[in-house]
Amino acid sequence: MKGQNKLFIAIIIGLVVGVAMGGVVHYQYADSAESFAKNIKLLGTIFIRLVQMIIAPLVFTTLVVGIAKMSDIKMIGRVGTKAMLWFLSASLVSLFIGLIFVNWLEPGHVTQLPIQDHASADDLIKSSKGFSMEDFVKHIFPKSVFEAFATNEVLQIVVFSIMFGVALANMGEEYTKPITKAFDICAHAILKMVGYIMWVAPLGVLGAIAAVVATNGFEIFKVYAIYLRDFFIALGVLWLVLCIVGYLILGNRLFELFRRIKAPLLIAFSTTSSEAVFPKLVEELERFGCNNRVVSFILPLGYSFNLDGSMMYMTFASIFIAQIYGIEMSIGQQITMLLVLMLTSKGIAGVPRASLVIIVATCTMFGIPPEGIALILPIDHFCDMGRSMTNVLGNALATSAVSKWEGQLDNHGGEL
Repeated sequence: MKGQNKLFIAIIIGLVVGVAMGGVVHYQYADSAESFAKNIKLLGTIFIRLVQMIIAPLVFTTLVVGIAKMSDIKMIGRVGTKAMLWFLSASLVSLFIGLIFVNWLEPGHVTQLPIQDHASADDLIKSSKGFSMEDFVKHIFPKSVFEAFATNEVLQIVVFSIMFGVALANMGEEYTKPITKAFDICAHAILKMVGYIMWVAPLGVLGAIAAVVATNGFEIFKVYAIYLRDFFIALGVLWLVLCIVGYLILGNRLFELFRRIKAPLLIAFSTTSSEAVFPKLVEELERFGCNNRVVSFILPLGYSFNLDGSMMYMTFASIFIAQIYGIEMSIGQQITMLLVLMLTSKGIAGVPRASLVIIVATCTMFGIPPEGIALILPIDHFCDMGRSMTNVLGNALATSAVSKWEGQLDNHGGEL
């Protein structure tokens, strides 16, 4: 938590310094603004390239380990099936809400920024005109996994990872335990690298913001206020949907569930990490009356496969960046993006800002300038507070709902 607070402060400092530098250049040295923006933007480029560097290994290791350990589903049977149906349904609803509200409210159309890389927009236009089922199939299934890794084709890596993980899961735990353990260690090491790379974010923010302000002036800050407002409106609608579904399943006990998980919700909100409350959430769900075997299976699975707040944020942020750069995406492309996010987000744990890695990969895949992610980093901390708390709510509801469906929800509170 202390590290996250220090990083937040460092990003704010980078923001302030970037704004000051950009403002001085824009209003005092207008003739040098273009060259200044081009050079200072390199700081943001370094950060983006570091993030892109770990995308392929992160997706591969986390997915393989997550699926290889899902052999427990065979033992639990119906519980696992119901849990996965909930996860998939909740993810789709979350993604659709983000997609609907970002298209309806259009926060990125308030201020149009010049597209720095015109090739990205040209490629997007060409791909949309030449889109065919054959191209789509070729884009999904890799002819070489090494080529997919070399070119950061995330969707192809996901396909290979799923097949590899399923193969490991069906070979027996004793036989595959060493390689699963090795991949698990690799996944944790890469997630550790995410933490290191995020400390380059303040420089990336400084470079990105200074370049934008030097080019556009202070007009850019209208975007931030509207972006936060629109995001939390969409998040509020997602909460409403989750609560309505929860009430239909749990009835009046939904309010008791909220009383039980209010502490985990507040901790997740303040620390911007849904994983920070995992032990406390297990305890409170068992006290609420959920069967401990159901909790021990569904909750860890949910932390990889049921991140409702993060899912909604991915479509919202990706389309927002496209709007900022004036890139219009067809409904078909947006639905394709939604399905891609549905796949690529699975297996990424609820680590603070891990969803940014997926957004960068998705933007690159659809020809949206990935450096646009640096524009929302200064306010990402505030968005992360809301989406982390939503992730906790979604997993608590999933666990309680499946317990109720299985007839294993104690009405008088359970035993730890």
